Amino acid sequence: MTNASLYVLGVDYGTDSVRTILVDARSGAEKAAAVFYYPRWKKQLYCNPAENQFRQHPLDYIEGLEATIKSCLEQVPDAAAHVKAISVDTTGSSPVAVDKTGTPLALTPGFEENPNAMFVLWKDHTSIKEAQSLNEHATNYPTNYLKYVGGIYSSEWFWAKLLHILRADESIRSNLFSFVEHCDWIPYLLTGGTDVMQLKRGTCSAGHKALWSKEWGGLPPQSFFSDWDPLLDGITSRLFTDSYTADQSVGTLSKEWAQRFGLPETVVIGAGAFDAHMGAVGGQIEPYHLSKVMGTSTCDMLVAPIDAIGDTCVNGICGQVPGSVIPGMMGLEAGQSSFGDSYAWFKNLLSWSIKTVIPNSSKQEQEALWIDQIIPSLTKEAEKLDWNESSPLALDWFNGRRTPDTNQEVKAAISGLNLATDAPSIFYAIVEATCFGAKAIVERFNNEGVKVQGLIGLGGVARKSPFIMQMMADVINMPIRIHRSEQTCALGAAMFAATVAGIYDKVESAMTAMGQGFEFEYFPDPAKTALYQRRYQKYLELGKFEENR
Repeated sequence: MTNASLYVLGVDYGTDSVRTILVDARSGAEKAAAVFYYPRWKKQLYCNPAENQFRQHPLDYIEGLEATIKSCLEQVPDAAAHVKAISVDTTGSSPVAVDKTGTPLALTPGFEENPNAMFVLWKDHTSIKEAQSLNEHATNYPTNYLKYVGGIYSSEWFWAKLLHILRADESIRSNLFSFVEHCDWIPYLLTGGTDVMQLKRGTCSAGHKALWSKEWGGLPPQSFFSDWDPLLDGITSRLFTDSYTADQSVGTLSKEWAQRFGLPETVVIGAGAFDAHMGAVGGQIEPYHLSKVMGTSTCDMLVAPIDAIGDTCVNGICGQVPGSVIPGMMGLEAGQSSFGDSYAWFKNLLSWSIKTVIPNSSKQEQEALWIDQIIPSLTKEAEKLDWNESSPLALDWFNGRRTPDTNQEVKAAISGLNLATDAPSIFYAIVEATCFGAKAIVERFNNEGVKVQGLIGLGGVARKSPFIMQMMADVINMPIRIHRSEQTCALGAAMFAATVAGIYDKVESAMTAMGQGFEFEYFPDPAKTALYQRRYQKYLELGKFEENR
């Protein structure tokens, strides 16, 4: 350790856990890492999957923040004095109701166990009716306030979730002052914010989920929301007008958090963003390359020069916002509502008998010896199959469809089954369906005039499953490069932290200096691409049938 050492912390809030890495800001080398699994979420407290309700308690986030940062600092003695900045990414849209101080209502007396007072997780679809009504309402206005979010508003996003909890819970209506995304709240927490009107919102969350745009001077006018539902009267005056790209500072570490971490108060805190957006940066995204963060769902990011995009609006995606990924470039987002979750569903289906039949005393043994081997075993057998046009066919809409053309009410399906169909065949069909869903996104970009020139694979599935990645390359008929980093989202946050601290003049410079490069590339197999193209047409036909029945 020398006085010249420079460190930054990248904090990545995922669906199941928060991960923090301590990074050498000059080389990008990961010096320490820590993971904290949310204890309340692990028990599925405050969730009701039958109603698509998924909520997370802010204490899970706070406890995880403190535990992971402290752990990283403990792993590298004397590093604390040389930490220059912290940046944070989170899932999204995952907003929460707050009071005037910016405190989530779940942290205030009387709301500790109220799910409506907690963060409404990205995969929560309880606001489908609200999203549908917003889409209908928007057609009444000469200005198309939905054009920069693909033309269709989703139940996964900010406004639909806000109206839903206001309609569902009178106690929330009486106590909610404002509504804040998770990625904006954590930086506010770290800087010791006490007035929510001073909370700085990120361009990423504002533009992709909250209908913010410079074109109409911030949020749509108050009348747009009041006419949609009177419960939203006055809400825009309690939200925000400006937004901040992730290379901007929102302040410095508060005295309280500096003492808790053992860090200096001079540590700069960067504006927050969503995990896939910072993950694309950590994965060294390039213009017109679709950066696919593949986990429970997928988020697909693409950047392009703003002048080149011009007036083009890609319909049916999750938005296009200047500066949302890389400041100074147009950031476009798409994705699939269920990716790894589709495989997890099938694993859980097959493991039902194991969990039910084996006595409770053997639960740990069954998990270790049986359930954890299901996906690897299915993969091994699926690779042996002679796949053909009459093989089973599936739709990947296990959690609705995010893009293209969001519709959270559509359902998954599996067709072409007979008495000879076995588990590996169904697994193959599900994997193929998720790859077909990815192909549909690429086709939408291409058909709308934004040509995808390459694929970048990020996240756990990309690194751990050659079977899925090879099929992805074959189905899309395009090579896919797999990034070396296991923590691209946290690394992207670290790159932004280094930029916010002034170590780099722009995040592209941080990407070049701190990037870890690519470790593998999958190329399409010409012998399989033609078959997948024919089956993809059947996938589209099955989708139309399922959506219209």
